Amino acid sequence: MNTEPTNTGKVFLIAGSEPLGSAGVQADIKAITRCGGWAAAALTCIVDEDVNQIKGIHHLPTELIVSQAESFLSTVGADCIKTGVLPSADIIKGVAGVLRKYNQQPILIDPVIVNFAGEQLVCDEAIQAYKEQLFPLATIITPNFREAEFLLGHKLQDIEADLRWLSHWGSSVIVKSVEEGEYLVDYLYDKTTDSITPHPKKKLALTDRNGTGDTLASAIATHLANGVDLQTAVSRAEAYMNYFLAGPRYYISVGK
Repeated sequence: MNTEPTNTGKVFLIAGSEPLGSAGVQADIKAITRCGGWAAAALTCIVDEDVNQIKGIHHLPTELIVSQAESFLSTVGADCIKTGVLPSADIIKGVAGVLRKYNQQPILIDPVIVNFAGEQLVCDEAIQAYKEQLFPLATIITPNFREAEFLLGHKLQDIEADLRWLSHWGSSVIVKSVEEGEYLVDYLYDKTTDSITPHPKKKLALTDRNGTGDTLASAIATHLANGVDLQTAVSRAEAYMNYFLAGPRYYISVGK
């Protein structure tokens, strides 16, 4: 029997908690575990919601968020850091300070700024803080197509030009769920190789997409933490998503 230890990449999450288990830190931890990583987390907010509505979003103090992150990163360390919901400019600036200090591993920024309907989720000051404070620290940013359009200031038109523009803060980028006929396509622009790779998936009759973006981003972070290159990390994460979406998923999160 092989008793040699295996490498388990440590993914440190800085994100919010929600009670349904279909998004946020709960979804992140499930994806990271299934993809062969170790998940740890600093919470940024507590979301109160049921299957029909969000009842409230309660921010944790910035000092507490920073202290949680420092407690883990200074003693255990991470192989990849992933951010999720960062609900205010102050929190974003505090997290950016931590990431500038602990920047020896890949950093994945999942910018939670608009929803799938295109509705803005955080204030203008927070979005500016993302651009000025966080994006320049990222290895990769992972906006969905609505967030990509919001950052671009226009609809996706020329995918190659738009992806390259979204990388101008210095990172690679994957734009999630671009609709093309009967397909949803995730487009990866790898800045290190100046290459664009499409990852198409056939549309499924899903009644709920809640947490699918979190899941993909966490899967990418896990494979980066386990030491593979970005192209391989994304390819493996996409393979996991195909398995994940074809399974029973979390029908509990579907409302009335």
